Amino acid sequence: MSLGAAWIMLAVSGVLDVAWAYATKRSEGMTQPGWAILSLVLLGAFIFLLSSALRVLPLGTAYVVWTGIGAIGSLVLGMVLLGEPVMGTRILFALVTLVGIAGIKLTS
Repeated sequence: MSLGAAWIMLAVSGVLDVAWAYATKRSEGMTQPGWAILSLVLLGAFIFLLSSALRVLPLGTAYVVWTGIGAIGSLVLGMVLLGEPVMGTRILFALVTLVGIAGIKLTS
């Protein structure tokens, strides 16, 4: 697998992680069968893609990028779809997190 393909797999895995978090939230403690099944399918898909990407990418850098996609993506999704608070401080710290992730990626 090429380096570019690995980064794409990692990014898709991060997006699927955000979708998994949303489906897990909507499953209401895995009591809603459709959402629970979707959650498990997304979990399997993002783990598969993450583990595939890690065959090529350095663990530390890849995991920081993947976690950042999941964390910031879930934060945004929560604010947009779930009515979670939109506050300047939350956005500020998300941007600080993004700068840290970019810095780690650029120095790896």
